[in-house]
Amino acid sequence: MSASARPTGGTPRRAVPPAAVRYRVEVANAHAHLWRVTLAIDHPAPRQRVSLPVWIPGSYLVREFAQHLQRLRAHVDARPVPLRALNKNTWEVDLTDAEPATTLTLCYEVYAFDPSVRTAYLDAERGFFNPTSLCLRVHGRENETHALTLAGCDATRGWRVATALRPLTPAPAGRAGAASGWRWAAGDGFGTYLAADYDELADSPVMLGDFWCGDIVVRGVPHRFVVSGAPAGFDGERLLRDTAHVCDATMTLWHGAGGAPPIDRYVFMLHATPDGYGGLEHRHSTALVCARTDLPLQPLPGALAPGPNGVPLRASDGYTTLLGLISHEYFHTWNVKRLRPREFARYDYDRENHTELLWFFEGFTSYYDDLLLLRAGLIDPATHLQLVAKSINHVRQTPGRQVQSVAQASWDAWIKYYRVQENTPNATVSYYAKGALVALCLDLTLRAEGPTTLDDVMRALWQRCAGGPMREADLRAVLRRLGGRDFGPELDAWVHGTDELPLRPLLERHGVRWQEDPAPLAEQLGVRVEEANGIRLRNVLRGGAAEAAGMAAGDEWLAVERAGDTWRVRRLDDVALHARGLDVGDTLVCWVAREGRVLRCPLPWPAPATVVQLLPASAAGGAALTPPETAGRASAKTR
Repeated sequence: MSASARPTGGTPRRAVPPAAVRYRVEVANAHAHLWRVTLAIDHPAPRQRVSLPVWIPGSYLVREFAQHLQRLRAHVDARPVPLRALNKNTWEVDLTDAEPATTLTLCYEVYAFDPSVRTAYLDAERGFFNPTSLCLRVHGRENETHALTLAGCDATRGWRVATALRPLTPAPAGRAGAASGWRWAAGDGFGTYLAADYDELADSPVMLGDFWCGDIVVRGVPHRFVVSGAPAGFDGERLLRDTAHVCDATMTLWHGAGGAPPIDRYVFMLHATPDGYGGLEHRHSTALVCARTDLPLQPLPGALAPGPNGVPLRASDGYTTLLGLISHEYFHTWNVKRLRPREFARYDYDRENHTELLWFFEGFTSYYDDLLLLRAGLIDPATHLQLVAKSINHVRQTPGRQVQSVAQASWDAWIKYYRVQENTPNATVSYYAKGALVALCLDLTLRAEGPTTLDDVMRALWQRCAGGPMREADLRAVLRRLGGRDFGPELDAWVHGTDELPLRPLLERHGVRWQEDPAPLAEQLGVRVEEANGIRLRNVLRGGAAEAAGMAAGDEWLAVERAGDTWRVRRLDDVALHARGLDVGDTLVCWVAREGRVLRCPLPWPAPATVVQLLPASAAGGAALTPPETAGRASAKTR
């Protein structure tokens, strides 16, 4: 691996794009957050249809991107032609009177002011877009080569472009620096890029701005990391170095110590904000958002240098979270972008694409994201156990786990997971969190019964499905072959049922100590609250004391009454103070405001609730899931 940070500059020479479907994207008005898109279609159909996707793969919610499209016009040789809307995201152009050799041109604007990784953004400082938000799909031409031209202007002076699309004008051969032969775009990146088809275009986000840029090469594959919004003192070299370890550990899991990955380039696009978090995977890239405080910082002048005689650079909790996000999205390069649900063999961009397998593709990825940080030496075994315990507590504190199976949660993602409301924790379970715990249970069971691990299962699935679409039946077949028995009962119970997972006995069998400590007051009372300006109930959990008292989501908790005295409360710490000494079953009268009325809610004091801590009970306990060849590296490489 090698790591270096370098700026790029210059302007590529003009070239004629060899594609019959061509997009030109430019800034229409940065202050109004408007992109201008020009779409040229050679030899269009007599009644040519175009549509804008309603969702973006990887984020399972119909988001109606067409709501931001405006001023759509069609013309041939500067002559307007009829255009009509067929439905919410599809239009038809009438060309029945046009010549066969006609080029149809569509012009429109897209409003872009969503700072998330899912849609598009533009202001005077930076730009970002997913083609699913900007690029109309040309019906009947999806399998042809598509060209995307990014045009610079005064508003983009000093900006550069980052994307994993193939540049029509690559950098000189000497800039390749990798066995894959890949070459990034020449100059500042403005110019024309090619996609083999609409799917590749749709799966290739674009980031623009005056960003930090660094390159690493892992197993001969060039990886580029770009960061916007970084504070002064940002330690880009450390981020590159740690990312290289994550990439190498991921490749080792899928292909062994010397195996070749299925990619010839990869781009990480990270935007730092005051408090953001999120990521979205793509076949050769990922878009990430993190809190600015999560970025690694260079040591202050005069501080001891890291090393044997200095202070070791340990990852902060925020930086560990960022590394876990990087690990998660990079793992998706294999698990969901290539090895994918059979229902996703070809995306339907016009409607929901249901599958019951998100517990595998998102959940198993969530299991491996932190585990790979351990294997890469970026966290120690104790930190890894803390992260596992966090997932366990999250699921245990979700009453919906007893209502909805994780397979049902996968299917219902379109209407439940991304539509969070006050009853969400009572009706649903996260296919991320519980799916990760299913993966943990499978891995521990396989390790307890024989030499097979979940790593072996993942590699065998990759080979069985040729890195392509898979079904749950494929997983069951691989488990039967490698595990030597039918794992159907476990999958039926853990994936399609709602019983508790056998986490404690499995972990204790592998040298991990399960410890239960008192839970925070909110968990004991069965509430989730906001305390910015007094106590506001965000959720009232099913079966909890607050629900029994008649409290409801949205209530403002004003006061508590005990022994004839009424006390104003502004934080849960105030409630704890006035509830000291209550026994289980005693009543604490709570006063709440709801719809302009003040209501009296007698709350029966609950039995103590607990949260789980995981501790290594033996030397092997914390690293039970680390392969033998890496088991000794974790503590030595911790930063």
